[in-house]
Amino acid sequence: MKYYCIGIKGTGMSTLAQILYDLGNEVSGYDDAKGHKFTQDGLEKRKIPIYYDHDHEIDKDTIVTYSVAFKEDHEEMKRVRKLGLTVKKYSELMGDVINMFETIGVSGTHGKTTTSSLIRHLLEETVGCNYFIGAGDGYADKKNKYFVVESDEFNRHFTDYHPAYSIITNIEPEHLECYKDIDDIRNTFEIFANQTKKLVVANGDNAEVRKMNYKTKVMFYGFNDDNDIVIKNMELLETGSVFDLYINNELFGHFDIPLYGKHMVANAAAAITIAKELGLRVEKIHELLETFHNAKRRFAETKIGNCVIIDDYAHHPTEIKVTLEAVKQKYPKKRLVVVFVPNTYSRTKDFKNEFVEAFNIADKTYLTEIDCNRERQEDYPGITSHIIVDNLKNGDMISMDTIDKLKKEKDSVVCFMSCAYVDNLIDSFKNLIK
Repeated sequence: MKYYCIGIKGTGMSTLAQILYDLGNEVSGYDDAKGHKFTQDGLEKRKIPIYYDHDHEIDKDTIVTYSVAFKEDHEEMKRVRKLGLTVKKYSELMGDVINMFETIGVSGTHGKTTTSSLIRHLLEETVGCNYFIGAGDGYADKKNKYFVVESDEFNRHFTDYHPAYSIITNIEPEHLECYKDIDDIRNTFEIFANQTKKLVVANGDNAEVRKMNYKTKVMFYGFNDDNDIVIKNMELLETGSVFDLYINNELFGHFDIPLYGKHMVANAAAAITIAKELGLRVEKIHELLETFHNAKRRFAETKIGNCVIIDDYAHHPTEIKVTLEAVKQKYPKKRLVVVFVPNTYSRTKDFKNEFVEAFNIADKTYLTEIDCNRERQEDYPGITSHIIVDNLKNGDMISMDTIDKLKKEKDSVVCFMSCAYVDNLIDSFKNLIK
């Protein structure tokens, strides 16, 4: 088969393109962004063509899929429609692919990528697996039985998935441009959970997760004693995190993970539960967790002299809060500075107070102007980064032209956070302090 992916450098679309290629298909794609993005590394490795013009030929038997950032009035969308090509939704095509395997679907407002990466690491080193992880990582082999898929609730994508096993890490208000309210979000997660064929592993400490009506077998995990899987004796150290895991009131094992923050311990507990269900021995799980490296742009560290630079995908206030707390766990004595690129007008508007609370954990916070490719500023009058910056205890605006504001932070931990592109800011800061 031949596939053409519009918006191929997007995190999800890049991953899907790589998987389609690995399954023996001919794949190419289009993107507006000509600059290098980390999501294209896997595409280039596979020599998947990326086009930036509207003149290249596309065979008539090609199936087209597209990112939601590309509206019907986009030049490339109009072109493929005019050519009469078959067009399928990204999530629909992804659902077709994963139905070929025994799938583990990892969902939740936060923690999907890390939890998916943990499961991938445990399975890849033992029984083998395919994976779709929203950090631009994808791989598939027809010989593998299992498929780990990050299952995104944005635009209700994951309702096209019917996994054998699923994880729900948490449910919070998010993507309110797509959902009416928290009830609408929870009801959509319930659809996903009840399309699971064998087992749902769900965070029982989360109130919204507990409200759901489960038709599939469910096991709850968390720190509270009323869960089936209970985390106990946790220690958050400068070298990582340690904890014991009890399943049905019996000690399953003691674990050491090179990850920081209570939320990461919870993610690890969910991954361990799935690994146990698939037959992995506790000794092997413990051994593999000690060697885990997180996905791209998840607490990715670079050190230059006394400066620690962290690149993280966090973009929701809850994610920002727990990530900054994790930084303080690892670097309790260092000054903490944040550089944040807001990605949507809607999220900035809906969570402005929560953003302020999260950023006030840091000693200093800088925000750029909002960088959005799927919303129009005219639809959100008065919504700018200033509605956050002006309410911070120590906030300021920053841009590529004013990056020298960071010159004095050569001995600090500087966290660059966003789901938008931040490489140019990081590179400029590195040059500044070198």
